[in-house]
Amino acid sequence: MTTNSELQALRDSETPRGVGIQTAVFSDKALNAEIWDVEGKRYIDLAAGIAVINTGHNHPKIVAAVERQLGRFSHTCFQVAPYDVYVQLARRLNKVAPGSSPKKTIFLTTGAEAVENAVKIARKCTGRSGVIAFSGAFHGRTMMAMALTGKVVPYKAGFGPFPPEVFHIPYPIDYHGISMDDSLRALDKLFKSDVEPTRIAAMIIEPVQGEGGFYPAPPEFLEKLRRICDEHGILLIVDEIQTGFGRTGKLFAVERAGIEPDLMTVAKSLAGGFPLSGVVGKAEIMDSVEPGGLGGTYGGSPLACAAGLAVLDIIEEEQLCDKACTIGEHIRDWAGQLQRDTNCIGDIRITGAMCAIEIAANGDADSPDAELTRAIAKEAAQQGVILLTCGVRGNVIRFLPPLTIGEQLLGEALEIVGAVVRDLAGDIRKAS
Repeated sequence: MTTNSELQALRDSETPRGVGIQTAVFSDKALNAEIWDVEGKRYIDLAAGIAVINTGHNHPKIVAAVERQLGRFSHTCFQVAPYDVYVQLARRLNKVAPGSSPKKTIFLTTGAEAVENAVKIARKCTGRSGVIAFSGAFHGRTMMAMALTGKVVPYKAGFGPFPPEVFHIPYPIDYHGISMDDSLRALDKLFKSDVEPTRIAAMIIEPVQGEGGFYPAPPEFLEKLRRICDEHGILLIVDEIQTGFGRTGKLFAVERAGIEPDLMTVAKSLAGGFPLSGVVGKAEIMDSVEPGGLGGTYGGSPLACAAGLAVLDIIEEEQLCDKACTIGEHIRDWAGQLQRDTNCIGDIRITGAMCAIEIAANGDADSPDAELTRAIAKEAAQQGVILLTCGVRGNVIRFLPPLTIGEQLLGEALEIVGAVVRDLAGDIRKAS
């Protein structure tokens, strides 16, 4: 029988260490919110493949849709011999995208590829080159995406130089003493001291930061950015790669602010586990690029597009946006009690089912405890729950269960994690 340790040894010898892994759990099968490893041990999945499996592992409707498409063909390349599922999925996304403007959609393969293409489109449309991003942002690992990313280690260290004319301003995080007004003043200072607004093609923002720590942007902040962009002819790109498709209790998180992006990047849960990303944008902006300027051999895979159509059906039929809010309230109640029982939780952030607890010594925002955070995630995996960590300071535990998870299973997972946190926090108090 193949074991986790045998596969880990093979992984160490045959694949580069630069591909970091969260656990040494090698998956054998998965269903809804559970994974079984190659040794037969079962895990409750609170990571969902980094927010990719909002509809759960192997949802039968997605499996059936992909099987039907595979029986037709797996690949023709959309630029060579186009196909129906691509344009059907584009039509559906154009209809549900925020705002009343006519939309068009291009499909690609990865989130980083969507970000790269959004910047390309913005530059071509405006004739400008500059791009503004935010500290703590994560937009991918390709060169432009790394330039936009606002976290150095491990994503940017040693990989420069990066594409020029990318500017960062602080993301508003009240817990860390950065107000919305602080961020807006930094933007005003940027325009006065570093670059004139007429050189900026686009501003890109996550409505809830993902890798940065699950910090939500205040709706009024997004509203103000929309007005500033309109005033200066800057395109607003909203990165919904992690927040999209029901994760935050809305189909797209930016809906909470009631604004319309010029361009929106999507990926992750768009296709229920199949590699698919896209840029959804105002039609006149999307059409600013000449034929041949956009595309990719694998972009808009027929199998993935078929899965994407099924995903949209499932979100609607199973009311997954509402379920995301229910999950979030369950985690909020649990985390609040855990915060009262321990002295290591500084902040709790809940946006639908995009949830996080920030681990800090004595709950002090200025005393992040990355070591304890890693220990909690490691021990939780030992106990049968898969968690992810994140944050610029490495001290945030994020909860991303499939939106299809049952209440009983979620409760079981949280009970395990709560016991782990209490035990480890207690050990720290004893040691001190």
